[in-house]
Amino acid sequence: MATPQLSPEEVASLLYDLCVELGFCLSPEDQAALRTSPPTDVDSFAEAVFQAEGMNPSANEHLWHQVRHMVARAFTKATPNP
Repeated sequence: MATPQLSPEEVASLLYDLCVELGFCLSPEDQAALRTSPPTDVDSFAEAVFQAEGMNPSANEHLWHQVRHMVARAFTKATPNP
């Protein structure tokens, strides 16, 4: 089974949703970096979002689960890479 990979458009949509819904509004530079080379799994992507915000994911477990849930939902919708 192929692994889903987020397209630049899917990353942009996810980052928009994270900003609007959870307040994770990354800088344009961080957004561009994630669109260009997105992490390939849910946990890595969620960690990258926290790092870009200068936050430690283990410092706020509830927020971590919210971010991870949104990222996982985006990966579920993503088109698999062959």
